[in-house]
Amino acid sequence: MKHLTKCLTILCIIFTMGLQGCVVAVGAAGAMAAKVANDRRTVGTQLDDQNASSAVAYQWSKSEALKEQANLQVDVYNGVALLTGQAPSQALVSEAVQRAQSVDYLKKIHNQLRVGSPVGAGTQANDIWLASKVRTKIVADERVPALQVKVVVQDSEVFLMGKLTSLEANAAVDIARNVTGVARVVRAFEITQ
Repeated sequence: MKHLTKCLTILCIIFTMGLQGCVVAVGAAGAMAAKVANDRRTVGTQLDDQNASSAVAYQWSKSEALKEQANLQVDVYNGVALLTGQAPSQALVSEAVQRAQSVDYLKKIHNQLRVGSPVGAGTQANDIWLASKVRTKIVADERVPALQVKVVVQDSEVFLMGKLTSLEANAAVDIARNVTGVARVVRAFEITQ
């Protein structure tokens, strides 16, 4: 009897944990649906942007030197690519940009790659923390439609992307500049009327 009680207890715990996972999945799906529905880009453009990001990453993966020596990140918003990260030489930076330019969908490329050694895990962790602080401040400010702003942080530099009016873009930059730990803010916005 004691064994049966133990088994039932374990099954109940597993079942409850499974339900919690479902609740989290449903909540995440709902949040994603809200983001997609409130995005100023069409759903097709959002998918094209994701595919373009994957295509650039694939182009980079075909280079052993880039895979082994560089820390590269690509973010695409409305056909505009933002390249961030580090490579140890200008030749590798140029190769990364060239490979990104081979992706037909891209209308424009913001090359923000830096020549230098790839940043370490501590710096990357700080960048994640800094990005969350910037996003939190933007969400809390009613001047900026938070769902329209993409925040990218590399080595304490904040890069802002999105489809905003001039007033919204200026407010977003002002918010980011005033977050402790931000070394520099770079605008990569598409300005709308």
